[in-house]
Amino acid sequence: MTRFSTPFSPSPDTVESFGGGLTTCHGVTDMNTHALGKIRPINTQPTQAGNDFFRQIAELDAERQTVTATGLPALIRLSAIANRDTGQAGTVRRFLLGLYNGYRFPFNLVTLRGLDKVLFDDCMAVLALDARATAKEIHQYLDNGDTCFQRWAQGGAQ
Repeated sequence: MTRFSTPFSPSPDTVESFGGGLTTCHGVTDMNTHALGKIRPINTQPTQAGNDFFRQIAELDAERQTVTATGLPALIRLSAIANRDTGQAGTVRRFLLGLYNGYRFPFNLVTLRGLDKVLFDDCMAVLALDARATAKEIHQYLDNGDTCFQRWAQGGAQ
């Protein structure tokens, strides 16, 4: 049995090599890294930074699920409204087109003030979907999204 120490290992008194790549440290068996001749760190506990990173990922995933659950039904409702020929429908169309391509279809946010509460809330849910879920472009969430958005871009409702 050979006792040795590497920059990555605990004190020499706690590490033993048994040949064949097996090493023990305080009774825990690990494999040597043969290419470098060193021991992989025994402690595989995540660091605080690692914990924070994974917590943030979990929070973002939870937020993504929430905004998707509320945003998709709102988008479906808004697309039905956008197919109508009313003042609010025009505002909804321009809002959706602005999300689709804000450079091609600039949208003045002040016009949202003219929507009733339900439509305004749906617009905010769809905005959150587009900003936070980011799984797809806004038109790709709808089965006929390409057709609808092209029709709206050419001037209007059904």
